[in-house]
Amino acid sequence: MSLSFLRRYSTPYLFLLPALFVLSLTVLWPALQAFYLSFTSYEYDLTQAPQWVGLKNFERLAGDRVFWQTMSNTLLYLTCVVPVLVILPLGMAILCNQKLKGMNWFRAAYYTPAVISMVVAGIAWKWLFAENGLLNQLGELFGLPAVSWLANPKLAIFSVMVVTIWKGLGYYMVIYLAGLQAIPA
Repeated sequence: MSLSFLRRYSTPYLFLLPALFVLSLTVLWPALQAFYLSFTSYEYDLTQAPQWVGLKNFERLAGDRVFWQTMSNTLLYLTCVVPVLVILPLGMAILCNQKLKGMNWFRAAYYTPAVISMVVAGIAWKWLFAENGLLNQLGELFGLPAVSWLANPKLAIFSVMVVTIWKGLGYYMVIYLAGLQAIPA
């Protein structure tokens, strides 16, 4: 191998070295340390060295009801939210890609939740889901009893799903729309 060949093909990798160093320092090292600490009994006050316990932490975790409930909720959330946030924005993007009158207004309306601050969105949805909030007031018009949307563990996860989907629809629609508009006609 010639020196010019090495210079030519090693230069890009040399430019990547600082980024790889920072990535290793901020991601790889903490991940390895967390993996090691998962096999120890560790106190956060740093007065004692971690005590090796092997797989006992994982055995305790496997028998923990709260852990399995959390995994169940995560799986439910994942299987409900991800398909909706893939399929629905694609359909919306296909509709918004049409050359119809007023379509720019619809694009802006769909994208608005994506640019609203998460704090503002959280407060607005908390008002909607409150015991005397808009959703329960609308339900009362139809003779339905008030529902504890956020206090009921069975309903709270679905309330969070609704907010996540509402917040993400416009964002992913714009990504799909950009891809659709990049396709030559």
